[in-house]
Amino acid sequence: MKNGLIKSLLAIIILSSISVLTSAQSLRSSYFMDGMNYRHQLNPAYTPESNYINLPFFVLGNFNVGLQGNMGVNDFLYKYNQNGYHLTTFMNASVNSAEFLNRLHTNNHLNVNVSMPVIAFGFKAWGGFNTFDIGVRSHTSINLPYSLFDFMKTGMTDEGGTHYNVKDITARSNNYVELALGHSRNIDEYLSVGAKVKFLVGGANADAHIKNMDIYMSGDKWDIQAEGQLHGSMKGAQFKTKAPNEFGQKELDGFNVKNPGVGGFGLAIDLGATYKMDEFVEGLTLSAALLDLGFIRWKSSLRASMAHNYTFEGFEHPIVIDPEEGDPGDINDQLDKIGDELKDFIKFYDDEVTGGRTTSLAATMNIGAEYTLPMYKKLKFGLLSTTHFNKPFTWTEARVSANVAPISWFEASVNYAINNFGSSLGWVLNFHPNGFNFFIGTDHMITKVTPQFVPVGNANANVSVGFNVVWGKNKKDKKQTVVTQEYFLE
Repeated sequence: MKNGLIKSLLAIIILSSISVLTSAQSLRSSYFMDGMNYRHQLNPAYTPESNYINLPFFVLGNFNVGLQGNMGVNDFLYKYNQNGYHLTTFMNASVNSAEFLNRLHTNNHLNVNVSMPVIAFGFKAWGGFNTFDIGVRSHTSINLPYSLFDFMKTGMTDEGGTHYNVKDITARSNNYVELALGHSRNIDEYLSVGAKVKFLVGGANADAHIKNMDIYMSGDKWDIQAEGQLHGSMKGAQFKTKAPNEFGQKELDGFNVKNPGVGGFGLAIDLGATYKMDEFVEGLTLSAALLDLGFIRWKSSLRASMAHNYTFEGFEHPIVIDPEEGDPGDINDQLDKIGDELKDFIKFYDDEVTGGRTTSLAATMNIGAEYTLPMYKKLKFGLLSTTHFNKPFTWTEARVSANVAPISWFEASVNYAINNFGSSLGWVLNFHPNGFNFFIGTDHMITKVTPQFVPVGNANANVSVGFNVVWGKNKKDKKQTVVTQEYFLE
């Protein structure tokens, strides 16, 4: 590989929030929509209203794409002149240090998650509803502390020397194929339960954690004492290293992959339940689910460390970014420049340690309450609490929604959420007549972009779209409030 491992990792990480990146969780805006086939991904107790199938050639069967973070493009790109068309990075000398740093948090998070189906179907049988899914999943999270950007931007403030302490730079990525078997059923007219068993095939995993960096700045060269580790697992992957230094350490200079394949295997489960509270409050339903409780055992791994002292010559301020691609100072040139400097700033050395390792999945808990208006049962309101467990990237969200189904084959939702990354507006449109199901929606609607069409504000952007063939709608009673075992009869 032309670029070093650390350049490739950290340049993308730091500048992810100013790029048009995509990711996904399941569409939380659809949690209270009865006609959504894939609600069981949010709570396995939810039963789709029809049999359905998504085949491999239906590329948009259930494709989710988005981005989540508490930092955004306007934190890192700035207007360079009065017309605002030319932009420059936060490292430019024209950008005031206080203005830039005041926009940041103590810990700056970014989550990039992708979910793409290969094949999926669901059908009524064995006293309940059954689902089968094969899909590709990728979860990447980073944490960049305030002190890192303070060091990069402010630099040396005292001729006698300046000290910075940077802690907990973290990057974690998990990539695997998931085969999920699910079953949901009604225990009685009030209680429904569901569960999924997931068989996991590992593709690649990386976990980099720089625990501590003490940076002592004086003169032209700065002394750095660093402590951290990098773990990676991928079949056929090998570190590329430079020649050993005077201490016998081999600095990482990228990696090679030969004959990639299955990197490991794992297992996970989803559990869920819903309960109709009609005996106490007519129209009220409570629900709860725990998702992705599991692990992957990787066959092999690589390890590198930062337990060493070294010197760094310092960051240079990038010049203005020209909007015309290929011109001097173009955005790609600037990303490469910062990447090269980061490669020299953060140095890992090969521990020459191999062997298997086990990693856990990032679990999610959903707790919901929905209320159907007794006087107009086509309208209901919902409150969803979501907690994603992935220390140090754990986040929580509260989402309130209004959901309406004016006719039997169409429903819509509009919702508002507050989470660790700010607030967002979401919506979903779902068309589900006999024969097909088509939906489109977002958890984080983009309301403002730059002249270059890059989202402004925190890096929260999401879109979900899907098309499926459906047949055999479930039969509900006239009141549509109590579900019995006949729910599953043709």
